[in-house]
Amino acid sequence: MLFDSWGAILRTVIVGVLAYVLLIVMLRISGKRTLSKMNAFDLIVTVALGSTLATIILSKDVALAEGVAAFLTLILLQYVVTWLSIRSKAVRELVKSTPRLLYYRDGFLEAAMHAERVLEEEIYAAIRAQGIPTLDRVEAVVLETDGSLTVLQKSDGSGTSTLQYLDREGA
Repeated sequence: MLFDSWGAILRTVIVGVLAYVLLIVMLRISGKRTLSKMNAFDLIVTVALGSTLATIILSKDVALAEGVAAFLTLILLQYVVTWLSIRSKAVRELVKSTPRLLYYRDGFLEAAMHAERVLEEEIYAAIRAQGIPTLDRVEAVVLETDGSLTVLQKSDGSGTSTLQYLDREGA
């Protein structure tokens, strides 16, 4: 139970190193987008790659070549979906979420918070994390496509607002 054999440990190390190196090479070739955290779909691919790496390293039933084929399949699918989402609005809407305004100009947007399952306490925590001591300094809080909260401070009004594409009505 605690020790099987030196051969099994050696296999784990060799396959682990090779799988890791091959994954890094494939990720470098496929580009930064493969491991981005822009939306839930990207997170799924990242988790799937990690799970596949663990399976290749620990399972004697999965050969390195099969694991590399799984890596290539996941990376290729990620590439195809992102390529299609750039060219098709229907695909884009299927795989990508949109940022959601949760707080705007001195008011919590309760309907949006409820729909996104975000508590006031979480918004307060995001504001504190930015070092902002009071709500009167906050213009907006946005739930981003990757699930993070962005806090925007009030500005002098000059320049283009980053909130221009957000729905303020249905928020």
